[in-house]
Amino acid sequence: MKSQGSVPHRFQEVRPVSSRLPRHVRIAIVGAGFAGLGMAIRLRQEGIDDFIILERADEVGGVWRDNVYPGCACDVQSLLYSFSFAPNPGWSRAYAPAWEIQAYLLDCVRRFHLEPFLRFGHAVLSAKWDVTARRWVLETPHGVLTADVFVAAVGTLSEPVIPPLPGLERFRGKVMHSARWDVSYALAGRQVGVVGTGASAAQIVPAIQPEVGRLVLFQRTPAWVLPRGDKPNSALRKALYRWVPGARWLLREALRILRDGLALGFQHPWIFRFAQRGVLWHMLKGVKDPSLRDRLTPRYTMGCKRILVSDDYLPALTRPNVQVVTAPIREVREDAVVTGDGAVHPVDTLIFGTGFQATDMPLGHHLQGRDGRTLAQVWAGSPRAFLGTTVSGFPNLFLLEGPHTTLGHTSVLLMMEAQVEHVLGALRYLEARGAAAVEPDPRAQDAFVRDLEARLSRSVWSQGGCRSWYMDASGRNSALWPGSTTAFRHRVEHFEPSDYVTLPRAGVPLTLRP
Repeated sequence: MKSQGSVPHRFQEVRPVSSRLPRHVRIAIVGAGFAGLGMAIRLRQEGIDDFIILERADEVGGVWRDNVYPGCACDVQSLLYSFSFAPNPGWSRAYAPAWEIQAYLLDCVRRFHLEPFLRFGHAVLSAKWDVTARRWVLETPHGVLTADVFVAAVGTLSEPVIPPLPGLERFRGKVMHSARWDVSYALAGRQVGVVGTGASAAQIVPAIQPEVGRLVLFQRTPAWVLPRGDKPNSALRKALYRWVPGARWLLREALRILRDGLALGFQHPWIFRFAQRGVLWHMLKGVKDPSLRDRLTPRYTMGCKRILVSDDYLPALTRPNVQVVTAPIREVREDAVVTGDGAVHPVDTLIFGTGFQATDMPLGHHLQGRDGRTLAQVWAGSPRAFLGTTVSGFPNLFLLEGPHTTLGHTSVLLMMEAQVEHVLGALRYLEARGAAAVEPDPRAQDAFVRDLEARLSRSVWSQGGCRSWYMDASGRNSALWPGSTTAFRHRVEHFEPSDYVTLPRAGVPLTLRP
């Protein structure tokens, strides 16, 4: 069986021109996923070539390199889930499969000649702000380099989480997380247990259901599911995108505006409560078994947890070889999962679609700011940043996809592009001012965070009756932006010097000044 997420051909790999690590660069970008590559492309378009991209893996792509599970695809339309400054008229479907998004990123590397700037296998082991030289010192397995500006483009969905289930270590079968899929492992005829009912599981389950012998879905919380409406792009549509760029732009803008409209429901929960009765009827009309329908009915306001988009997830759960189990997992045995009701579920394969360390950036434990504290110590388990992009006490550090930049309704690339323009504005300001660095004024950062917290307290994520992965260890929603991408762009895209303090170049007495 070949699922939609299967790779239909071998990629032509991207290879860096050099493995040599320079002693110093103007800008160090960490991460070669969408954010890092987007930053690099815009730097090149602005005529800036003094930068490097440090990537711990052996290829670009980030989550689209790592996620190769069956059925893997984007849940935002391809036209919107691509760079506005690097359009692709040749998308095969309305919603691109993962392999095609990865191919797009590889094409971007070649199109914008990024190979000379890439360094694979260069994880950042530590990053420290040198208060004397007023630059970043980055340690990698292949040496040390310094950089005036540090752009952390490591993403929020890079470190998988597998829950510490009692007895998991003694399980004799195969264990896989959706982001660490073993493509050599054959699922045909297997007795498979899937743990989790998020976006990854909603793609994996219908993709593998026809080939496995039996599938047990261990569901903690049912999801709200909206229809996807995916379909292939016709030759005529592709020709229109290629030869009439205005048509592509208009459709992209229409999709952006339509999806941005959904932000109102997240900000004002009554809107979703009003709509969810009809959504629920449409969602479960194909589920004839009353018991199964009850198990799949959410008891929280739509939008409180991530809304899934799928045409085949719920139908797959009605198949004879699928069982939906809602009792909590009590323990894992050598060849089975035991749930809290005492039921024993024999399995030889366990698949975890249990998400990522979304609110705990691992790099933060190794990133040391102006006062010697790490970012993790400053955040203390609850990330805070100005405009989701900069952090007081960390000069010339720019976070792409930082706190409060995740979305529940549209393409995160729209947020990312606004952040990239903010970084470019800061670079222009530093150049014009002849300064060493900028960092946000703590008063501006505090005001921004307080405003977000007030808005989030009225949102569906706080008022919807659920607890989601958007919440950090302290119970704060430090992941999401409570508004439209249009509002974010207007707030973030322009670099406003009055929101920042400036550090003079080395040799000038250090006095933070607005």
